[in-house]
Amino acid sequence: MASLVKLAKATLRPGIRAISTSLPAASSGAPPANGYSFELNDEQKEIQSLARKFTAEEIIPKAAEYDKTMEYPWPIVKKAWELGLINNHIPEHCGGTDQGVFNGCLIAEETAYGCTGIGTAMEATGLGQTPVIIAGNKEQQKKYLGRLIEEPLVAAYCVTEPGAGSDVNGVKTRAEKKGDEWILNGQKMWITNGGVANWYFLLARTNPDPKAPASKAFTGFIVEREFPGVTPGRKEINMGQRCSDTRGITFEDVRIPKENVLLGEGAGFKIAMGTFDKTRAPVAAGATGLAQRAFTEATKYALERKAFGVPIATHQVKFHFNF
Repeated sequence: MASLVKLAKATLRPGIRAISTSLPAASSGAPPANGYSFELNDEQKEIQSLARKFTAEEIIPKAAEYDKTMEYPWPIVKKAWELGLINNHIPEHCGGTDQGVFNGCLIAEETAYGCTGIGTAMEATGLGQTPVIIAGNKEQQKKYLGRLIEEPLVAAYCVTEPGAGSDVNGVKTRAEKKGDEWILNGQKMWITNGGVANWYFLLARTNPDPKAPASKAFTGFIVEREFPGVTPGRKEINMGQRCSDTRGITFEDVRIPKENVLLGEGAGFKIAMGTFDKTRAPVAAGATGLAQRAFTEATKYALERKAFGVPIATHQVKFHFNF
């Protein structure tokens, strides 16, 4: 991580936004004698500083243009890849830095401050990777996670369907075992990075019994974008995140080798739920970064905009409540 910070300092221009804080001044991260400390440790401060500088130099100046053109921000994603701001949860044996959820949240908050569309483009690959991180065997991890370390590629998470979003138990996409392969048919919807991902984690029903419990009904697969029968649909236009690539994907007689089954037949629901446990916190962190940006912009406007000869921030507003 120290080498990444040195690289960032050498390649990015100086000048980042300053945020005041009321946190304790201690730098060791050790809890004070009178209670718990929320102070970041030195490594976390370096990660936060790197992400903040990257956002100021690479995201904020280009966010409006990407929102206008709706193009996927490949140049920014590639620079984030070079600096280690994505793929940071990948295990060390695959070439990653094996960082925890908290460090990912630090990055998500900072990038979302610059643009949630670009932040989502960066963060969604982490969502797609997580099932392989928590359930993949060494060979699967080396092949698919290692691929993301070797090249600036991204992954995607294919669970949501037109009639089954958060209700994972409602998934209707099916996979049927034929010899050493699985034949996949179905449709996924609102898949982030769906049109640009190199590979997907996909959840499909493999138990034809409609009464089968969720814990046994679904299987998780690694599906490559280039497998015959995989067809991404049109790009959706997301309010406030228009450069994020969100699409439906159709799977028609897609042949998946048995080596691409994660953990085992029937283990898909467990993998999907475990993935949510690790990836929902960065979503909240991104919302925090967006809220902070809104507060920053509102404060700036209130101090610059004048009415009756003075900034509107100086006006007193009186509220009268009648109960």
